[in-house]
Amino acid sequence: MKVKSVLVSQPKPETEKSPYFDLADTCKVKVDFRSFIHVEGVPAKEFRLQKINLLDFNAVIFTSRNAVDHYFRAAEEMRVKVPDDMKYFCISESTAFYLQKYIVYRKRKIFFGQQTFADLITVLKKQKDCKFLLPSADILRQNIPALLDENGFDYQIATLYRTVCSDLSDLKDVNYDILVFFSPSGIKSLYQNFPDFKQNNTRIAVFGPTTAQAAEESGLNIDISAPTSEAPSMTKALEIYIKKVNKAKK
Repeated sequence: MKVKSVLVSQPKPETEKSPYFDLADTCKVKVDFRSFIHVEGVPAKEFRLQKINLLDFNAVIFTSRNAVDHYFRAAEEMRVKVPDDMKYFCISESTAFYLQKYIVYRKRKIFFGQQTFADLITVLKKQKDCKFLLPSADILRQNIPALLDENGFDYQIATLYRTVCSDLSDLKDVNYDILVFFSPSGIKSLYQNFPDFKQNNTRIAVFGPTTAQAAEESGLNIDISAPTSEAPSMTKALEIYIKKVNKAKK
């Protein structure tokens, strides 16, 4: 069947330069956005049950902007003044710059990797005598603690936020030609909001192996996968599929 509409299970991009808008123009399809999941902070009262003292650490590892937000939120809620000599290790330069929201950037000890956690390990090794705190969501990619353990770092994970399913009742239905998912949590949210969902002619697009596994375990047929050598991004995978299908249906 010809593709006319796509629902991306993420927030609408804030910039008009998003490749999804280019996709809509190039393929002449309607592209909508709706976040199927969102992040909620772990309340200070609940965090205290983890028996972690933020001041026991002289370095913090940030893997995302969410981690930055909820580290400083937790500190504020518990009336903890983060020391000026705290060291910050960020997964990317953009995450490092995001720290300006909370600290005077040029006066702090800030280090960052290229984009992956494996890249950051090289940076962390230069400060191996630090005691690291890793602010995290309730779901953490297993390669992160594995790499820290493998390299003998002194660290502790602090669960400061969690990923929860969004209320999608305003959608009424999910009658789109393609649904695009980026995490197992997105798949979970689909069925939590629409327990009677039937795939029928809806095409399913997934990013990453864990999302693909969650889709298959839910009984969904996967039509579009990324990343691949041909399609390193989701937008490229969608473009290839839509052009192929829509051309065949002309």
